[in-house]
Amino acid sequence: MDVKSLLGASSIVTADRTGLKTQAPAKSNSMFDKILNSAIDNINNTNNLLSDAENAEISFAMGETESTHDLMIALQKASTALQYTVAVRDKFMDAYKEIMNMQI
Repeated sequence: MDVKSLLGASSIVTADRTGLKTQAPAKSNSMFDKILNSAIDNINNTNNLLSDAENAEISFAMGETESTHDLMIALQKASTALQYTVAVRDKFMDAYKEIMNMQI
């Protein structure tokens, strides 16, 4: 899933008698906005680390580098970042389920 396409989805749509109007996105420093941007940055960072680890594996397999130490560091960084991203996603999903189960 490409989350970069979600970045432009914050425009506000209002209805009036003539139809729908689109307003410019409101500049807000809300807590939700900060959390969402942090999550997007985390996903991008995780993708970069996974890509770096894959490139390190390919370089090691092709014989371009002989440093197993650098390979293991790249793999461990990618693994840790992925575990953290999955844990954050799970917590967001738990919070979403709890909100959906609330009675109004």
